[in-house]
Amino acid sequence: MCLAIPMQVKQVNRFSVICEARGIEREAGLLTMLDHDLRVGDYVMISMGQVTARVSAEEAASAWALYDEIFDEIDSK
Repeated sequence: MCLAIPMQVKQVNRFSVICEARGIEREAGLLTMLDHDLRVGDYVMISMGQVTARVSAEEAASAWALYDEIFDEIDSK
């Protein structure tokens, strides 16, 4: 199973973006999102090195809250 990670766009290039989440930056491809007008500050979901969707800041925060619950459960075992 693959999980998509919510990240905030910091830089938009022609076919990729630089995104940041929790102090970590990653480059992600835009091949599946070329027809979307992504801008600096947008939140996106990244899966397998590709932007798969644009999401709201609230949706990104909600996803991180769920991931934190998962990580906390794993760490407690």
